[in-house]
Amino acid sequence: MAAVEAHRVLVYGGKGALGAKCVQYFKSKNWWVACIDLVANEEASANILVKPTDSFTDQAEQVSTDVSLLLGDQKVDAILCVAGGWAGGSAKAKGLFKNSDLMWKQSVWTSTISSHLATKHLREGGLLTLSGAHAALTGTPGMVGYGMAKAAVHQLCQSLAGSDSGLPPQASAVALLPVTLDTPMNRKFMPDVDVSSWTPLEYIAEMFYSWCTGENRPTSGTLLQLVTSQGQTQATPL
Repeated sequence: MAAVEAHRVLVYGGKGALGAKCVQYFKSKNWWVACIDLVANEEASANILVKPTDSFTDQAEQVSTDVSLLLGDQKVDAILCVAGGWAGGSAKAKGLFKNSDLMWKQSVWTSTISSHLATKHLREGGLLTLSGAHAALTGTPGMVGYGMAKAAVHQLCQSLAGSDSGLPPQASAVALLPVTLDTPMNRKFMPDVDVSSWTPLEYIAEMFYSWCTGENRPTSGTLLQLVTSQGQTQATPL
């Protein structure tokens, strides 16, 4: 481990589009960055490989154990849970059960594990971010699995703001609620959409960094809406 680097961050989902941007950005600021994902990120300072399984408890215990072995007694300044994914389908869709299961694994499992890691490894006054969704503030009849999972993340974030949540003193939990992120995958599957209403990944990475360094951090439990229009993004707490 690079002990000379004063600041440390865990990026859960650090091989995905947003996660990779966060790894890259924090590394450029000379932070020690650990990636937690199914696949290693070569740019990270260290990697925790998540073993695929249908057992939540097995996966949670595996990741928790591996992070404890990696960090030892060292605390991290932030845990950025940017894992997630999208799947559509109504309640009558053929893939309802499969898609709902996938959404739960990608959003709720990762958020719950990240929250537990924060109780063990986040320093006092540290930052935990979770990935919600603007769409899940209301009904999502065309993507019920996605909506349920993201709504659960919103509830978890608000629970973590409570005094007896288990987070360290003065630590903050904040959930991002974007509409659409400007990722390579979204551009591939929606090639004809006006991307000026999509939120740039760089904007989010920079915002995370500013919060980690004490600038404009929302209060703990905040659900932060990200709405982009004509290339300009507004971050508005609910």
